Amino acid sequence: MNLRDLQYLVALADHKHFGRAAAASFVSQPTLSTQIRKLEEELGVALVERTPRRVLLTEVGREIVARAREVLNETEQIRAIARRTRDPESGTVRLGIFPTLGPYLLPHVLGTLRERFPKLELLLVEEKTAEVLARLREGRLDAGILALPVHDDTLHAEFLFEEPFLLAVPEAHPLASRPALKLGDLENQHLLLLEDGHCLRDQALEVCHMSGADEKQGFRATSLETLRQMVAANVGVTLLPVLAVQPPVAHTDNVHLTPFRGHAPSRRIAMFWRKSSAMSGFLMRLAQVFKALPRDLLDPATLPENPNPAVRGIEKGRKGRYGGNHARPRK
Repeated sequence: MNLRDLQYLVALADHKHFGRAAAASFVSQPTLSTQIRKLEEELGVALVERTPRRVLLTEVGREIVARAREVLNETEQIRAIARRTRDPESGTVRLGIFPTLGPYLLPHVLGTLRERFPKLELLLVEEKTAEVLARLREGRLDAGILALPVHDDTLHAEFLFEEPFLLAVPEAHPLASRPALKLGDLENQHLLLLEDGHCLRDQALEVCHMSGADEKQGFRATSLETLRQMVAANVGVTLLPVLAVQPPVAHTDNVHLTPFRGHAPSRRIAMFWRKSSAMSGFLMRLAQVFKALPRDLLDPATLPENPNPAVRGIEKGRKGRYGGNHARPRK
């Protein structure tokens, strides 16, 4: 048994297809198939059920794949220790981030990251929260940027920032005339929400529960951009995180953005990595770049195209701080 055979087995478990697993492993399909059979012969058990349409792991195969992932992850940790010893700020970091944050946060930090860590190769993986967590636990990601709370004692959570939500409504909607809203103003509103699996959906449902609003039935969006366009088409109203409406995101006609006063609904963002990671020291320095996000980007009063001048006076008095009943990150 060698590490390469374990890599082939894990690739087969991930792709459930010999051809795709071989391509991902940069070997021919016969080579991968032969090595899997040799591994089965060495262990004396069947690891794979071969069917005409797809590949299934046996029960013992699934258990061995789980252990193989641990072995490969520990091996990568050994390599990471050596790389970090030679040059702490070079090498590769695999960073997961969820879709309703990644496209809107990254333009504001990538330049600083390149300047601060010029030799760093940052590989970004955009997936829903559950998938980012799964890859992080399995060692397929080095860190993840996610919304709190995340309940996992094996992960370190480094709080980054709090991002308030805005209400997006069509220009002719009755709530468009308000300079700012209370949660109670959403009572009896029917909000457009994302499909299952998006953490923003769960956060919006929490706002609905607190305010007396509910979900608009018969529609679930796959992205924030779909939600934005549905509002512009007078289909309904929704919540948008403030980074999703800051430049370089273009203003959308017939979408009016209104902030909340008082304890505004928001989401708390943190960077997570395994407590056992050999990269912990460097990941902490990496997190500081995201922590240094300019505060005005998180302040609705700074939106350049907000049609409510009164918003600026209301919001500036808050000095960029927003409340919300959210769990604090565990250290």
